[in-house]
Amino acid sequence: MSYQDEYKQKLRTADEVAVHVKSGDAIKYGYFNGKPQLLDKALAARHEELEDILVIAATMVPPIPEVIQHKNSFLYHDWHWSKLTRMMRNAHDNIIYGPVMYHICEHFVRSGEAANFKDPFPWTWQQVGPMDENGYFNFGPSCSEALSCIELAERVAVEVVPSMPKCLGGNNEAVHISQVDFIVEAPESQRIFAAPEIPPPTETDKEIAKHIIPHIKDGCCIQLGIGGLPGAIALSLGDTDLKDLGIHTELFVDAFIDLIESGQANGSRKQINRYKAVYTFAIGTQRLYDFMDNNPSLATFNVEYTNDPRVIAANDNFISINQALQVDMKCQVSAESMGSNHITGNGGMADYTLGAQWSKNGKSFICLPATRVDKDGNLQSRIVGAFQRGTTTTVTRHMVDYIATENGCKKMRGQNDWQIAENLIELAHPQFREELIKEANELNIWTRTSKIG
Repeated sequence: MSYQDEYKQKLRTADEVAVHVKSGDAIKYGYFNGKPQLLDKALAARHEELEDILVIAATMVPPIPEVIQHKNSFLYHDWHWSKLTRMMRNAHDNIIYGPVMYHICEHFVRSGEAANFKDPFPWTWQQVGPMDENGYFNFGPSCSEALSCIELAERVAVEVVPSMPKCLGGNNEAVHISQVDFIVEAPESQRIFAAPEIPPPTETDKEIAKHIIPHIKDGCCIQLGIGGLPGAIALSLGDTDLKDLGIHTELFVDAFIDLIESGQANGSRKQINRYKAVYTFAIGTQRLYDFMDNNPSLATFNVEYTNDPRVIAANDNFISINQALQVDMKCQVSAESMGSNHITGNGGMADYTLGAQWSKNGKSFICLPATRVDKDGNLQSRIVGAFQRGTTTTVTRHMVDYIATENGCKKMRGQNDWQIAENLIELAHPQFREELIKEANELNIWTRTSKIG
């Protein structure tokens, strides 16, 4: 049978696939822009006849999944909350978070450790690009854990999006038609989510970038985490004369485009995957997706590869840059919540914080603005004496290398408690330094001869 004949044999409408779902099933949606749209609508339409359905996904992007509108039928398990997830959680109490170090999420699937993942588990639904002449559907900018989930599911449905960019591998960037049970065709009008534009860096972003850029040398290999600050740093690199930079990251962002097109980031000095910008997923503007389409300078891999600290460390002079929400006087880092208010997720922050420090001459930077404005308009310090009850520690103090704010960049690794506290107070906004000195001393952070301050 030809691939085209097999395609016709497996072609279904979304309703024809959703009708096979039974109460109690777990359905793994593709992460990010791999989330199905037609299949989600068809499943939601059956809410009155279904119950106890677990939908597993990560990083909600528009359009909003329709299943979350029906809490009596569906529980939505999101491994990494986005702004949209937070907004939806305020209105729907059937959204739940699960912490995970991103590099082991494929192991979660294979081992059966993840919530309701069984071997095999019932369903995987994934948005993909059109089938090629060899019978493969490309995952586009959402490689991540997709193939592992497909390999272990009882039934697999792919939703074919005509405009999906073809993202070259790497590894595990596509699924063969022989591994697919059902094919659903999306209309030409269906698009993956593209951000309308990337906000320009703030003055605070630019100041933080100034403190990190001097640590980056010719030939360094760079990772950028999620958030505005890492993107601002990539843009700042374009204003330097740095050359031969490499890219190995979980998230590929718009800011990388100019670095590659200008020749600054050519990957020529990487120890592995030379001349390739390596990543596992991307979210950005349409310009980003157009740049990624059939681009041989990029290579997408499954997350078990990109985020393995041992793989990260294989490139010398690795620079990891991630963004946090708060840091306390003990140098514990929170990037997930503030008190019981859950905001985002760990993702690969711990993976790259560790991997960068295993790299020869590598450095890990955790950056954050020194302050925030609360809902009542009051200025609050992001560097605190102790976290509010319920705050999640994302990176333990023992793993922290550098902390950067607009007030400087300080080495934390290898420092004692007193030195760490002094460094953090210097990084804090001047308005809060006296208060932090008092809190540090109340926490018994001092040497035998002197107190903080």
